[in-house]
Amino acid sequence: MKKFYLSGQNNFGNRGCEALVRSTLQLLKAEFGDVTVLVPSYRPDLDMKQWPDAVNAGCKFVRAMPYPTSLKVWGKIRKYYPGIKNNYIPDFLIPTDIENDIRSCDALLMIGGDNITLDYGLESLIWHIRFAQHAQRLDKKVMVWGASIGPFPEEPAVEKFVADFLRSAVSVTVRETISEHYLKTIDITENVALVADGAFVMRPEPVDTSSFWPFPENTPVLGFNISPLIQKFRPPGEAKEVLQREVADFIQHTLETSNISVLFIPHVDPLDGIANNSDTFYMREIFIMCKGYENRISMAPSTLNAAQLKFLLSQCTYFMGARTHATIAALGSLVPTISIAYSMKAKGLNRDIFGNEDCVLETPKVCTSNLKKYLSYLVYNHKYIISILNEKIPLCREKTSTSARLLARALIK
Repeated sequence: MKKFYLSGQNNFGNRGCEALVRSTLQLLKAEFGDVTVLVPSYRPDLDMKQWPDAVNAGCKFVRAMPYPTSLKVWGKIRKYYPGIKNNYIPDFLIPTDIENDIRSCDALLMIGGDNITLDYGLESLIWHIRFAQHAQRLDKKVMVWGASIGPFPEEPAVEKFVADFLRSAVSVTVRETISEHYLKTIDITENVALVADGAFVMRPEPVDTSSFWPFPENTPVLGFNISPLIQKFRPPGEAKEVLQREVADFIQHTLETSNISVLFIPHVDPLDGIANNSDTFYMREIFIMCKGYENRISMAPSTLNAAQLKFLLSQCTYFMGARTHATIAALGSLVPTISIAYSMKAKGLNRDIFGNEDCVLETPKVCTSNLKKYLSYLVYNHKYIISILNEKIPLCREKTSTSARLLARALIK
């Protein structure tokens, strides 16, 4: 039986991480039969509640790597001496039990989708790459699994660090052509393959929606997701209430001028209930701003798992979302979707499906008028968008299996 270690994930509070773990196990089992997959977790007790059938699926939760002290110190120094990154990129030691987990596996798979970008900061990027390099030192094969990568054109030292690592991987599969083209510009082609995000194949799990579905029944429903993460991509110093008010005014206008009801759909909520990086806490404040239409606007529970959320999204008529895997779940369910984009991954996803960025609304441009315009685009082009999705989504699902096939080849070399 093959055994794999999934790096790049440490909790299911982000349902996108959960979706990647679920779908990766599904793809590995399809290729290798029964497998054991070690899944790092800070709170296995909470993650297990999100996926009660995890053990039967081949998942074994193990201790996640604590954030390295050396990276914390380096990050503080970098604030005062930004040029340090051009001369020194830190490393760190791995605890013995985590090293033994890696030793027990046939390969380490770097999942997470956007960990090899600067979306979460330079320290995060270094953390993920250095961890994988430790597996290589233990003579383990390392594969980058369905990723968005870069770009790093303004950071030559960082770009070289990333490029050297990527060349050393047994395979690098990327989930959109923007990443593939970028890698060509830095001369990384031999071990690169274009795939699709594994979450396209995640199976939805039906859930009873009667307690929170907006009224009246049998009318169009706009699923809506916006996250506190995108606040850092807004103008410097802007109060969060500015963006929240723009969204609230759009929601109220939609309810006043159409028969469309609105369902807020959180896709990231810490499983311990804290407010930090919680879609529910952030959107609840918007919900409170919307007055007078309480029966036609509601919010999905924060307790749904990734598969249940995919089912929920499949029931919507339209979707507008900032969380990437919420948009993937909606698009994969053939729901016309607007991606509220804060990085190139949303653009790449849309280009590969639609051939354009007509359904991409960049975060700095989110305002009441633009939200109205983009919803009108979905309504007017509803049938056309569904026809495109009917054609392209099956192809996306087919491409997800490429990663597992390449891994199988790498293991016999």
